[in-house]
Amino acid sequence: MGLFGKKRGDSPGYEDNAALDGFGGYQPSDSPGSPPAPEPAPAAEPTSEPQQPAKQPMSRSGRRAMYGFFATLGVIAIATLANTSDNSSESSAPTSRKPSVYTPSPQVVSPPSIEGWQSVTGGDGTYAYDVPPGWTPKPGTVHGWEKSAAVPGSTMTTSAFFGDGFCPQERTSRLAGSGVRSEKTADPAAAALKAASDLALSAYSPDEGPLATFTVSPAQKTEIPLANGEKVSASIVLLDVVPVRSNACVSQRAVVGALAVASGDKSLTMLAYSDQDRPGTADREQILKILKTYRGVPAADRKTITPPPSTSR
Repeated sequence: MGLFGKKRGDSPGYEDNAALDGFGGYQPSDSPGSPPAPEPAPAAEPTSEPQQPAKQPMSRSGRRAMYGFFATLGVIAIATLANTSDNSSESSAPTSRKPSVYTPSPQVVSPPSIEGWQSVTGGDGTYAYDVPPGWTPKPGTVHGWEKSAAVPGSTMTTSAFFGDGFCPQERTSRLAGSGVRSEKTADPAAAALKAASDLALSAYSPDEGPLATFTVSPAQKTEIPLANGEKVSASIVLLDVVPVRSNACVSQRAVVGALAVASGDKSLTMLAYSDQDRPGTADREQILKILKTYRGVPAADRKTITPPPSTSR
């Protein structure tokens, strides 16, 4: 099967991981002994990125702070402040701020496999998964939870989110999310369990503990279609999580799911997670449905679009 990998010099510590033909996965290059973390992966997989993508602080449900940053390539023209002096006056003219123009890079998109859902496309268009209406695809966003003394940490790329700002006490709170990562094992069942466990502990536990608890459902076997029409075996694991309730924003129950497929000596893993006691959240069946949309995208289904520039003042 075809594999690809290319070093990202502008994003220190991250590199493309070997991937199945029709899929993509990533791991950190500077964190030996820790779970692999994906790099910023815009839908169009450009060959270069902004040199220091700014991290944007985010959180979920008042739990551990969730970090996220955008890695979408674009030309950002920041106008300098113009200060003009008036020789006839003792004071300077007021400072004026010109608008900032952001020109997004071209993006590769693909149609959803479920009618009415939305496709989240990554890996230069080689892979995708679907999310329900109401979710917000963010294929160029990396998100996750940092490792601490108590929790293993978890990082995902090709992201999507649901329920932004649902909790008044946490402006950046979210109810659910999804993304793609890789694990350093060729056993899909073991990879799915590790990815799901790391996310459950990292997202639903305080920084210094105690740890959230969870029960594991038996691994399910499934098949994933590749871009060339072939299918490969994959494993799915679902966890029922009891979060540590540190404040009112924290859910009483959550579900974390992971699907993994072997790729050489590693596994590519897709994850989805959701609170369970809030209106409109994804239940176990919907989490399972999201996971099963992970797929390779045939070249004929890939389309490159160029989003219009945006201006902020």
